Amino acid sequence: MANAIKKLIPLLDRVLVQRAEAVTKTAGGIVIPEKAQSKVLKATVIAVGPGARNQAGQTIPMGVKVGDQVLLPEFGGTKVELDDQKEYHLFREGDILAKIE
Repeated sequence: MANAIKKLIPLLDRVLVQRAEAVTKTAGGIVIPEKAQSKVLKATVIAVGPGARNQAGQTIPMGVKVGDQVLLPEFGGTKVELDDQKEYHLFREGDILAKIE
């Protein structure tokens, strides 16, 4: 995974995230059908860009860093598949709703 991530470096204020896995079974062991599963809004930050630039050309530092847990909007982002066949999403920092502590 690390080699594939090194190939993709987000630009400006972009953030590469990996969504958390959807819950497929209940605590009692009942399998939840795919259509009944809710969309996962929680993700882990995999890579971040250097930050956006202001009018003076100075870089504005990012508010998230690699390893942070974040809350995403239900729709949006760009789906990216890398060599390891895992699915990632690319969001602008401003599109991320919250950082989970």
